[in-house]
Amino acid sequence: MIELIIPQRRRDLGAFEVGRVLPYAKRRMVGPYVFFDRMGPKDIAPGLPREADVRPHPHIGLSTITYLYKGEITHRDSLGIEQAIRPGEVNWMTAGRGITHSERFERLRSEGGPFDGLQLWVALPEEREEIDPGFWHYPSEVLPAFDGDGIAGRMIAGRLAGVESPVQVDSPQFYVHWQLRAGARASLPPEYSERAVYIASGRVEADGRAVESGNMVVFAPGKAVTIAALTDAEVMALGGEPVGTRYVDWNFVSSSKERIDQARADWAAGRMKLPDLDSGEFIPLPPKLGEAPEPMS
Repeated sequence: MIELIIPQRRRDLGAFEVGRVLPYAKRRMVGPYVFFDRMGPKDIAPGLPREADVRPHPHIGLSTITYLYKGEITHRDSLGIEQAIRPGEVNWMTAGRGITHSERFERLRSEGGPFDGLQLWVALPEEREEIDPGFWHYPSEVLPAFDGDGIAGRMIAGRLAGVESPVQVDSPQFYVHWQLRAGARASLPPEYSERAVYIASGRVEADGRAVESGNMVVFAPGKAVTIAALTDAEVMALGGEPVGTRYVDWNFVSSSKERIDQARADWAAGRMKLPDLDSGEFIPLPPKLGEAPEPMS
């Protein structure tokens, strides 16, 4: 049964558009997933300006997952790691008690080409919010892949239907990339209490309703769900178990409002900045949002 359909909200960043899906006013999280952004699609000409890069910025209390369909991004962080990500690979960064990172479009700047991908944030369980930061890169060949009955794809993170990704997660969850040929049917089992699918391209039918690309379908718990491809389609399935109320302010996620206030103060005072990270061109701290960050659960 469909609980909610969430349309992506497009924002023009100049070089390309981003489609924000989560958080949404009527549904702030799906399982531990607190943020879902579609980057692109966009054909980028050589000479992309430096302003298109995501300058160094901080995070606490979450992990980021970057997964591309097309193009390439270069990740750099305050742990000293520099890593390019290409289609089908996974960059997993855990902020924990605090990390600073940037994302650069070095190859697209020099060569141009198509760009399309996703970035998600996963809220860490309360007992792991202050763990040491870390970064892991997973090439596509280590991710479980499947191809049969009109369905191809990868298990990106977590576990679903007995298939488990080597990507290390901190709470029960799943994140899957399905490529469906027209007429194919994929089943989403009821093993997690919160589940959703995002239609990246094409058109599908879920619970008797046609769903166009750019929409996320959130399902009620308790029953298996069948996704039928009305055309060739790219579908991302995700979900898991909730981790409790979270506060989100700018790039900070925490179960504690006071912890977010501390992170804001640390960034403003320069305690999370490293001068050798991308020449110190850091994103400034935005104004505080009201009296307190908005709770999400």
